Amino acid sequence: MFPLRRNRRLRTNEAIRELVRETVISPNDFIVPIFIVEGKGIKEEIDSMPNYYRFSLDLLETEIKSLWKLGLKSVLLFVKVPDHLKDNKGTEALNSDGLMQRAIKTVKNICPDMLVMTDVALDPYSSYGHDGIIEKGKIENDVTVKILAEMSISHASAGANFVAPSDMMDGRILAIRKALDHHHLIDTGIMSYSAKYASAFYGPFRDALDSAPTAIKNVPKDKNTYQMDFANSKEAIRETIMDINEGADIVMVKPGLAYLDIVNNIKNNVNVPIAVYQVSGEYAMLKAAAEKGWLDHDAVMMEQITAIKRAGANLIASYFAKEVVILLNND
Repeated sequence: MFPLRRNRRLRTNEAIRELVRETVISPNDFIVPIFIVEGKGIKEEIDSMPNYYRFSLDLLETEIKSLWKLGLKSVLLFVKVPDHLKDNKGTEALNSDGLMQRAIKTVKNICPDMLVMTDVALDPYSSYGHDGIIEKGKIENDVTVKILAEMSISHASAGANFVAPSDMMDGRILAIRKALDHHHLIDTGIMSYSAKYASAFYGPFRDALDSAPTAIKNVPKDKNTYQMDFANSKEAIRETIMDINEGADIVMVKPGLAYLDIVNNIKNNVNVPIAVYQVSGEYAMLKAAAEKGWLDHDAVMMEQITAIKRAGANLIASYFAKEVVILLNND
């Protein structure tokens, strides 16, 4: 006896597969991370992230216009701070003429409609590479939160549409929201890194910004005391709901592929947009495997992106964004 229902009928050819496809990728799904450096005439490839670059502000125009032409409408800015400007107080983070503040203005001058999101954390500015101020051998939560709130005001005043706290200090979303509102920056949104895990996948990113944590007395050379334990799932729901209650407009899960169960759990428990950060280690692994001829780069790239969206992501911060959209446009 043959089955009446044959599921393969809906897989017969590409036309029917496209008609019934549940998850569709478009340029509107992406946030594009951009690394900024001081200087002029700089477009330097990141050694551990092939085909990805740091840009000086004067060479940013071509890249921003290229992204916009492809239909990519949002960027997430990160800055590589010179060593001589780093300290344990976050001084340069609050400089109204700092690299981040100038980068925001540069992007907005090039493309006023580009959605600009900014990294809010102290590790690029810290002489120790940590996301918080260190006092008496301890990363101080509340002192750090005050600086993060001031950073957010500075970024918003420069023109950022969203600030994106990536530090994982407790209570920082509420402090940032109150600070923004107090300064009449009520339209500035918050994309919170709500479920950011202490992951080994971040290595190439830290190379890109020279922001790897260093070991000092009584402070470990890792971020396990503030980023989440990758063995935990329920904690992610708790962290995310707390951030929403404190005023987060968008919540994020980071990293991506190894945490799709977390993405789906959060999707089933909250009603705000969910971003997923497909991180530098995920990017670097595929690039390396493809270079060896072990994987089909484009096929795996599209499968990964689709899996992230299928799990529940509304937005995907990805170093593959430009390559994905070029591939889509050429189909």
